[in-house]
Amino acid sequence: MAGERRGQILKRLSPQPLLKSCSLGSSIRDVSPSVSDDAPVCRSVPISPDQISPSTSAPPSSIHTEEEEKRAEDTQEAPVVDVSPVMTVSPPPAISVLSPRATQMAGCISMCEQKHRAKAKVELSLRQEQQERVVSAVACRELEQLKRFEEFMELKQRQEYQSMRDMMEKETQESLGRQEKLREEHRHRMKILNLRLREAEQQRLREAELERQRQMEGRERLRALNAIQEEVLQLNQLLQSAPPTQTGPAPDHTSYITRSNQLCSQVSEVVRTTSEGQFLSVENMTVAERALQEMRSLVRALQEEVAQAAERKRKEQEVEEERKRQAELKAQQEEQKRNAEQSAKEKARKEGLQMRADDSTLKWYNELQEAASQCAQSFEDLNTKDIQTKKLKMELQKAATIPVSQIASTSGSPLREIFDKIDKLLSGRSVTSSGKSVSTSQHPHGQEFVSYKLAEKFVKQGEEEVASHHEAAFPIAVVASGVWELHPKVGDLILAHIHKMCPYAVPHYPPMKDGMSVEEYQKILGYRVDDSQVEGQDSFLKRMSGMIRLYAAIIQLRWPYTNKQGPHPHGLNHGWRWLAQILNLEPLADVTATILFDFLEVCGNALMKQYQGQFWKLLLLIKEEYFPRIEAVTSSGQMGSVTRLKQFLETSLRTKQIPSPKGQLTSAFWRS
Repeated sequence: MAGERRGQILKRLSPQPLLKSCSLGSSIRDVSPSVSDDAPVCRSVPISPDQISPSTSAPPSSIHTEEEEKRAEDTQEAPVVDVSPVMTVSPPPAISVLSPRATQMAGCISMCEQKHRAKAKVELSLRQEQQERVVSAVACRELEQLKRFEEFMELKQRQEYQSMRDMMEKETQESLGRQEKLREEHRHRMKILNLRLREAEQQRLREAELERQRQMEGRERLRALNAIQEEVLQLNQLLQSAPPTQTGPAPDHTSYITRSNQLCSQVSEVVRTTSEGQFLSVENMTVAERALQEMRSLVRALQEEVAQAAERKRKEQEVEEERKRQAELKAQQEEQKRNAEQSAKEKARKEGLQMRADDSTLKWYNELQEAASQCAQSFEDLNTKDIQTKKLKMELQKAATIPVSQIASTSGSPLREIFDKIDKLLSGRSVTSSGKSVSTSQHPHGQEFVSYKLAEKFVKQGEEEVASHHEAAFPIAVVASGVWELHPKVGDLILAHIHKMCPYAVPHYPPMKDGMSVEEYQKILGYRVDDSQVEGQDSFLKRMSGMIRLYAAIIQLRWPYTNKQGPHPHGLNHGWRWLAQILNLEPLADVTATILFDFLEVCGNALMKQYQGQFWKLLLLIKEEYFPRIEAVTSSGQMGSVTRLKQFLETSLRTKQIPSPKGQLTSAFWRS
């Protein structure tokens, strides 16, 4: 009991230390509910009052020291929160009723506690300094490791950079080596190419020299061939015109003429091969030379035969000379009589032929030309600079000329489409040309312009297309004839253009007027004159032939799908008139034979069927009376057309038949 009382007294005297340490004579309890269960719990130890002395205070001091160290460690590890009852519970002030000894004991206890606190603070500070040194050492060590790591990374980066640089230098060296190798290969190839170029140039020069030599040889051979052909033709003409002997008729030399014509054909074939752009070969030249040698042999054989016949006749004449001498006077008288009659006939024939057409024909010719001129003047306002007018003029011209250019002898269906398109255009209806719709009603003088250009195009097709392809005359002529029948004005313009381009279709030989230049007169005669250069005779005759053939086809053809009844607007009666009038004119060299042959070849069959006996009489008149006049005005270099006309007349009169012309349109053509 006494101990408990002393404990209570000490508790009152110093409540704070008693809460933190265990007293000797009392039992300390946890009076704070917030204190954790892990806090140390002091148990009561009973002691006697006699044992309380300064010397006996060591154990409690030791106990407090251990407790303070533990608390210092806890404080170092984590923040210390003071939860003592002293901070939370304020006991009521106590009145010290202890004895001096107890008071001394309490003071000793308090001093001990203060020492332990100071020691704990010193140790705590030492541990903090030690901890700071450890942390500083660790930080320094980590900093050094970081530096070493950075140095290692820099070293590794330098190594990679050096490796990359070495690799790049190696690749650069390899690239330079490859470039040098390529340069070397390029130089080698350039050398090879230069060598090849030099070789090619040398080869080209050699080939050029060979080509030049070949061309020179070809020209020499061509000149020789021309000379051979000229000589062959002269010899053939000599064979053809072998005169009868003075004492009788010439012997029959038909076999010589046949073989001569065959040899001429061989030489002509060689010449044709050369004219097609091929060089004359040695074999061809050999063929031509052999033909010439054989022709010479034929002429010699014929001359020998003629000489032998003449010798035989001379001997017979010597036998009959006496008898002839007796009848000589009578023969002379008869000869004089025949000469007088022949002269009279010749004079009559000469007086009957003219150098110009009759007045009615010239009047008709001038009326057609005047009508064509007025038609051309009527659409002069289409030649303005206005863009729309020029565009309309171009579209109308295309609509008129393109269908005529498309005429062909393939089948009848396309020909009918072309005719319908031309008829629609001339009738004022719209037609499609080059994807555009056009009509003559778009301009007041569109009808005249289209009619004029259409007629001009028809004649131009005869001048160009028919001249090159004779069969083309019939499809062009049948369309022109159909247009002529439905639109007579176009037919008159076609005639006017034909007469202007080919005055021999009138027939009319325009005279040369005073003050007229040669070029102007050549144009009037139908020649083309460009820069004072007159076209060649062959080209001129070819164009005249094309227009005469077109005219001869027009007068015998009619459009098969027309609904109009009545005669042809310009039929076969005009062909008969033309033929009669051409025979009343003096023949022209080369021209008359050409146009007569072309006209009769195209229109002869139709005239034969129409006029029958009268036609054969006219053909006989041509052969017996007019053809000798043609031969008389024709030179030796212009005998081609004369020969063709002669063969045509002889064949026709012998067979009493003229074949249908090539290219004539049949019923099967219109069904296609």
